[in-house]
Amino acid sequence: PEGSHVLRHTDVYTHTRVLGTDFLPRWRCEVSHVDMTKPDSIISAMRPDTKLLWMESPSNPGMDIIDIAAAVEIAHSRGALVVVDSTFATPVMQQPLTLGADAVMHSMTKYMGGHSDVQGGALIFRENDRTVGQVKEIRNVTGGVLSPFNAWQILRGLRSLSYRVERHTENALAIAQRLEDHPKVERVHYPGLSSHPGHEVAKRQMKGFGGMLSFRVKGGAREALAVASKLKLFINATSLGGVESLIEHRYSIEGSGSVTPSNLLRVAVGLEAAEDLIEDLEQALE
Repeated sequence: PEGSHVLRHTDVYTHTRVLGTDFLPRWRCEVSHVDMTKPDSIISAMRPDTKLLWMESPSNPGMDIIDIAAAVEIAHSRGALVVVDSTFATPVMQQPLTLGADAVMHSMTKYMGGHSDVQGGALIFRENDRTVGQVKEIRNVTGGVLSPFNAWQILRGLRSLSYRVERHTENALAIAQRLEDHPKVERVHYPGLSSHPGHEVAKRQMKGFGGMLSFRVKGGAREALAVASKLKLFINATSLGGVESLIEHRYSIEGSGSVTPSNLLRVAVGLEAAEDLIEDLEQALE
């Protein structure tokens, strides 16, 4: 509602951040951010007018893991709703509604479509949720619906989703483990690694760790960009969830207001042979 307060996690998709800074204030909705990986920080940031907690887990591009059930308990005890963007995890690896979330959002452009040839999104509510009617009304008025062909493309992708996500995950874990041992890599962000601060939470609320990871190159932006430019199999592009492996320097993409480290590269691991991808990364890091 107008005049409400929205609380989001610090690390979120660029355009989610822009929505909070440039658009929601037009409807007198105030958006603030907090490190939601720490439940105590959520409690401290809650206000009497807080109506919504918005989070991504894993987050984009830092791969933070938020304890969804703990965040839900805090929010619901204060009358706020919880929406989780679970695009990175997909429904195969994580189901926020079973953890108490009020709604889950997916970019169907990504893993659900799976072939880098369709755009779409889904906002899924609990059965008989009181906000469903309001959202449907907005959808009907604004015309935010899929074309029949786009819907068919996404249905095609859903039929192979579980098999693809399993391979994405296997490849991502193999790459993350190899990068973690590389002398030119400062840090690897992947919840499947025991070194990840959210590893135990991820094991509890996810069935697998997904195909997204990010890593920091020792040095700075110059060194990270040099690595990205030397890769032969990875495509330097902004997207994820397709059969091909992509890499990008998020700091350059996000522009002013970015909180992403300048030496971080985000990797969308594809379905190619893991050893080929690892070999490509290793030659680029040399």
